Amino acid sequence: MSSSPHPVSEPLPATEETKPESNLDRTTAGQDADVAQPEEPPNGGYGWICVLCCFWINAHTWGINSSYGIFLQFYLDNDQYPGASALQFAFVGGLSISMSLLVSPAATATTRICGTRVTLLIGVFFETLALIGASFAHETWHLFLSQGVCFGWGMGYLFVGSVGVVPQWFTTKRSFANGIATAGSGIGGLMYNLATNAMIQSLGVAWAFRILGILAFTVNVICALLIKDRNKAIGSSQLAFDYTLFARPEYLLLLGWGFFSLLGYIVLLFSLPSYATSIGLSPRQGSIVGALLNLGQGIGRPCVGIFSDSAGRINIAGFLTVIAGLFCLVIWIFAKNFGVLVFFALSVGSVSGTFWTTIAPVGAEVVGLKELPSALSILWLVLVLPSTFAEAIALQLRQKTGNIYLHAQIFTGLMYIVAGGVCMWLLRAWKIGQMESVAAEEGKFPAQIGAVGADGHHATRSKGSKSNVIKRLCAWKRV
Repeated sequence: MSSSPHPVSEPLPATEETKPESNLDRTTAGQDADVAQPEEPPNGGYGWICVLCCFWINAHTWGINSSYGIFLQFYLDNDQYPGASALQFAFVGGLSISMSLLVSPAATATTRICGTRVTLLIGVFFETLALIGASFAHETWHLFLSQGVCFGWGMGYLFVGSVGVVPQWFTTKRSFANGIATAGSGIGGLMYNLATNAMIQSLGVAWAFRILGILAFTVNVICALLIKDRNKAIGSSQLAFDYTLFARPEYLLLLGWGFFSLLGYIVLLFSLPSYATSIGLSPRQGSIVGALLNLGQGIGRPCVGIFSDSAGRINIAGFLTVIAGLFCLVIWIFAKNFGVLVFFALSVGSVSGTFWTTIAPVGAEVVGLKELPSALSILWLVLVLPSTFAEAIALQLRQKTGNIYLHAQIFTGLMYIVAGGVCMWLLRAWKIGQMESVAAEEGKFPAQIGAVGADGHHATRSKGSKSNVIKRLCAWKRV
């Protein structure tokens, strides 16, 4: 007896509910499923061209900006602007970074409305205008507007427009590719620390600015025309603000890591050439020390990326941030001659910029790729405060006699240790707990769960079971 309510000899008519699914229906359904799911990053291909473009953009934004240590040394040693104080010059350097971060919401909105290329070209315009304008500066307020505010706007648009591109092209090689891209700031700093000092000595400070402006314009325009994003492919939100992120403790820890890291990084970057002259070295030797600090960054950042992909992005980010702080406390304080200072510059340079190397991959681990632009946009705004006041704090901490930079050195080391040893350690514990929760929900062991948040699929907060906080703080896992 048939179980069907109708005889077999009298099949049901092909109604809307019962008619067989055609091949066209299956194809359409498959296309809808494809639209719903973000495309898998190619993990290479044209992405390597984008890595190269971001490398040179970083070289001609952050690299040029790192040469401000040479300008600061020149301003402090020469009466170029009569009546100007060291604190005023410190704020010029701080403004260039803080303004670059302050315009991040506008740059993110521009990317959403007009695209990445337009955002980058706007940055080229402001940076070129700033450098050429600074060459005609005769008073400190001219410097504030040109080398500080306007240069910061240009650097901000170029940085925000390019920083999220590389992670979109890679999966397993994400940190390594990002390390190569961010190494551009180190290599650019190496080149322009030496070149800026040579140009100031031979051509004067005005022509040094003009040559930097011409070089930055040429290179950045070429890179802006070649770079391609995958915002549509991954469904990137490109929201300037997502206030719901502030309700996530893990994101607040990420903000803390950036805040304290930047306090240490800027002091180190801008103060090292001046510290060299304070212990009796020549301005040329000071420029060499600053250049070697950037060389260390250029060599170290790809290595940081490699180790991040193999040992865990949060693990490496936290560990190397602490190492940078220890180098400041153990080596820098006792560096009283050129040889030791060279060793310190190369050593600390390899790890001092860990935040910039790993922030995009670590951010993807914490919030997912879709929310990464918004998370970074908020982060840049939070970093305005430390970037504005870090060097001013360092100069105010200088003593009049003895090791005049001693308090600034201790301050720098402690900021790095708080960033890596507190914020990232707690973030690591959260990450382990999230992995355990996802494993419990899927009926797997925690080790079977991959890099949560790397592709955005596990970026939501899970409610599964997890071990206690103390156990997670002490556990060793690749996260």
